[in-house]
Amino acid sequence: MTPHVEPDPQAGAAVKAADRAHVFHSWSAQGLIDPLAIAGAEGSYFWDYDGNRYLDFASGLVYTNIGYQHPKVVAAVQEQAGKLATFAPSFAVDVRSEAARLIAERTPGDLDKIFFTNGGAEAVENAVRMARLHTGRTKVLSAYRSYHGATSTAINLTGDPRRWPSDTASAGVVHFWSPFLYRSPFYATTEAEESARALQHLEDTIAFEGPATIAAIILETVPGTAGIMTPPPGYLAGVREICDKYGIVFILDEVMAGFGRTGAWFAAEHFGVVPDLMTFAKGVNSGYVPLGGVAINAEIAATFDKRPYPGGLTYSGHPLACASAVATLRVMAEEKVVENAAHIGENVLGPGLRELAERHPSVGEVRGMGVFWALDLVKNRETREPLVPYNAAGEANAPMAAFADTAKKNGLWPLVSMNRTHAVPACNVSEAEVKEGLAALDAALSVADEHTA
Repeated sequence: MTPHVEPDPQAGAAVKAADRAHVFHSWSAQGLIDPLAIAGAEGSYFWDYDGNRYLDFASGLVYTNIGYQHPKVVAAVQEQAGKLATFAPSFAVDVRSEAARLIAERTPGDLDKIFFTNGGAEAVENAVRMARLHTGRTKVLSAYRSYHGATSTAINLTGDPRRWPSDTASAGVVHFWSPFLYRSPFYATTEAEESARALQHLEDTIAFEGPATIAAIILETVPGTAGIMTPPPGYLAGVREICDKYGIVFILDEVMAGFGRTGAWFAAEHFGVVPDLMTFAKGVNSGYVPLGGVAINAEIAATFDKRPYPGGLTYSGHPLACASAVATLRVMAEEKVVENAAHIGENVLGPGLRELAERHPSVGEVRGMGVFWALDLVKNRETREPLVPYNAAGEANAPMAAFADTAKKNGLWPLVSMNRTHAVPACNVSEAEVKEGLAALDAALSVADEHTA
């Protein structure tokens, strides 16, 4: 793979100048950022105007599950634009119906009705609204180590520090500790202990909050941004039982973990659990056009058979977005993208990351599945002290910044979150590309090693 354009630094400078003059970036202090100007992308790579090529181990923001510029998806969007570029959501449109059918075909259990949104945060907002209206209750429980989006309810549900500036403490959200054996809040030493104690903690929280006040529990099936912490055996099944016991709606957030990322169509398949509502976005169409949604079970859908659902979006089920979803899902089936993700995780990426951990003292733990992995970087393996403090910035974050800079100099674009680097390439990444990425990680981890005790 080589850049498809000749290096043109002058054009890149113009792009960056226009960006700095007019674009307001998310999650950033505007005067402190220096965004890379992108000239093009294809497959697992992108490149800048200076001709530097990067293997994208972040998949954009963990959404380019079929890589960049897949020709069949690009063609489908172009064809749809020529046929019917847009239409209001209250009408039946063929491509919208087909996208909903293909998604429902892959969701577990009876999650057969699809409400389309523009992305994951809106999907979470509407899933919570549905749960509250269905139960007549208001509270929603979510985990501290979580991310559910940046809109009003979604940001309150989020467990990481991005919540803090926008947390009104009035959204009816209660946080609890979900299982994470490597940094167990329950002093557990085995997965069985962690699962049992986490479930007891959740049930205790419900008891003290009042079961009859709780509309829903929302969990990322496999928490993504928070650290790719695969839940221990029995935990999600236990949450399902608790929800059934108290009449609580169980929402699984599969925005990041869904559509092949874990080596299954949905991560819930690994755990044999069917939620009442499931949110999705990102991988449903690899982010080619903004799209998300809620998959709804029969019981909750029936709540709104005679009662209007008080929610909607101008671009719900936008034809261009749905066309990209239909094409993406067909490509994933035809090219066995989900199977490739499972193979890469089990036979190439997982073993490769564990081999790096054996040689680099900065790696405290390797965890993940499919093409959804994290390296927990530490100062000391014995104490498990993180390489940088929680929510570090500036000089305190220098070790992780040095790690990331080294990765980029070696042609790898990493996803760095706090003291972790996530290895989340495209689901159709090749073995050769993964090995290229592992070599770049090897070099970058040598820099992280310099900060270990």
